[in-house]
Amino acid sequence: MVALNNISLNFGGRNLLNNISFLINREDRIGLTGRNGAGKSTLLKLLSGVYKADSGTISKPNYATIALLSQDLESRSNKNVLEETKTAFAEILALEQKVFDITNQLETRDDYESDAYMQLIEDLGDIQNRLNLTNVSNIDADIERVLKGLGFEREDFKKSMQELSGGWQMRVELAKILLQAPDLILLDEPTNHLDIESIFWLENFLKEYKGAVVLVSHDIAFLDAVTNRTIEVTLGNIEDYNANYSKYLELRKERREQLNNAFKNQQDQIKQIERNIDRFRAKASKASFAQSLIKKLDKMELIEVDSEENATMNIKFQKAPNSGKLILKADKVIKNYGDKNIIKGFSFELERGDKIAFVGKNGMGKSTLAKILANDIDSYEGNVEWGHNVLKGYFAQHQAVDLNNNKTVFETIDEEATGDMRTQVRNLLGAFLFGGEDVDKKVRVLSGGERGRLSLAKLMLQPYNFLILDEPTNHLDIRSKNVLKKAIQSFEGTFIVVSHDRDFLQGLTTKTYEFTTEGIREYLGTIDEFLEKKKVDSFRQFESEKSSNNSADNSKSVVKKNEPVKSSPENNKKLEQKIEKLENLILEKEQFMATDAFLNNPDTHNKIYAEYQDLKLQLDKLYQDWESLI
Repeated sequence: MVALNNISLNFGGRNLLNNISFLINREDRIGLTGRNGAGKSTLLKLLSGVYKADSGTISKPNYATIALLSQDLESRSNKNVLEETKTAFAEILALEQKVFDITNQLETRDDYESDAYMQLIEDLGDIQNRLNLTNVSNIDADIERVLKGLGFEREDFKKSMQELSGGWQMRVELAKILLQAPDLILLDEPTNHLDIESIFWLENFLKEYKGAVVLVSHDIAFLDAVTNRTIEVTLGNIEDYNANYSKYLELRKERREQLNNAFKNQQDQIKQIERNIDRFRAKASKASFAQSLIKKLDKMELIEVDSEENATMNIKFQKAPNSGKLILKADKVIKNYGDKNIIKGFSFELERGDKIAFVGKNGMGKSTLAKILANDIDSYEGNVEWGHNVLKGYFAQHQAVDLNNNKTVFETIDEEATGDMRTQVRNLLGAFLFGGEDVDKKVRVLSGGERGRLSLAKLMLQPYNFLILDEPTNHLDIRSKNVLKKAIQSFEGTFIVVSHDRDFLQGLTTKTYEFTTEGIREYLGTIDEFLEKKKVDSFRQFESEKSSNNSADNSKSVVKKNEPVKSSPENNKKLEQKIEKLENLILEKEQFMATDAFLNNPDTHNKIYAEYQDLKLQLDKLYQDWESLI
């Protein structure tokens, strides 16, 4: 569908991409991977047309549409959430307005034989054909489904875009892209601002999506669930693997072993040639032979191997004295922001060695409780009693503002490093994506993400026995995230991690606190056990609701469940009558959902949509029965 042919791009004085070529097929699910700065985000922007290649071509059919969700989005819209999301259907709404205008003209004109009248009929047919191709049955229903899937509640729909944080604005942009249903979706770290439930929803959406998807993500579980192909960007080239991320790692390991052996053999060959050149260069009788060896060396295509220093690093938090058995005891903690109750009288205890995950939708109070425990918020109700000798370390993105702007990256870490860490400062910075000349940058010129990573590196220099980490992986690539995860796994104290990253949490925690609108719930066990229990609970709830709906609406149902259908003239006729009846009911629902009476009464939307979807399911069942009889 989309073909890249010999694409090259020089960026920032270096050859970022060098004659790369690959094809994106319809319904491909491609994960782009590679170390930070390899060119993953740049490649997405090339595909979307934001950047232009220095050489090579990107070809696609004229009809193909491409949409990009970028990391550096900044909304300037003054619309509310619903209005902004509706702009995804701008073309469809314009076409529907044209249908209305043309229909109105056809009803009021009487020049039935004129060329102008016939042209209107032709235009109406063309527009209706285009609308049919969009496969959009009900815009409002689709918008609600996607916005709710991405974590919005109905009361959020009327909020101004300017009221939303950058993360929530990103969700609106993602919703618009999904609703537009382009032929190729490009996603750059789409899970960075999503909670676990929204990530699950997005996974399922993308798995069922009929177009192609290319994405960059540090969430391995998300990559494994969504992708079926992995393209690694390395040293300006690409390596294409027909596998998801975890399988790619296995295949890549085999390939790197082969590449390392080839590299070693070539280096041995080069050294031998260089020795021969030195031997024969001084002898007149062998000078021509030496020159031929030099030419051979010049023509040799050198094998390059991408280094992986931080993949094998073993960086640890500093050793700290033990705390007492009790870390803290919280009693009826309450926190309100204006009229909004965030923490609702929560009581709990933490003991030495507890490994806790805070999960749940954004805005439910995870970071708020973390701030209370870190003494970053002092205005709350209730009491927090601390145990003996608890030494707290706290990481949150906003802490990055406290860094000294006049120091360099290296000085920030070097001045606080003690003991063995004195010799590992550059390794530590490399693990958090500060390599080469980056270590000499002044803190004042760092981006928000860079400052966050530097704060995280700085945290590892102090001897803490209790850590509170609020979304520590947001600005880390996969390799750096693994370095941090290993360090936390070897940490001998107690910790709380606020995160939506399942892969990061897997094998890390032993207890989960889920933050919901009803309050905070405690689950014993790993994150995988928590998620499995959530699936079971959700299924039970779904089955209970379905059973209740079936019994309540049984008298209204046109189709009786599990009723065998036998072929006979009488049964065939009855089946056709049922299909006709259902089609009329569905048409009536669709007409009603287009009226002001429906649109101005949002409290009835869920019930009406549920009835509408149930009718469509019944119709599908009848069609299947009818097809089996003919």
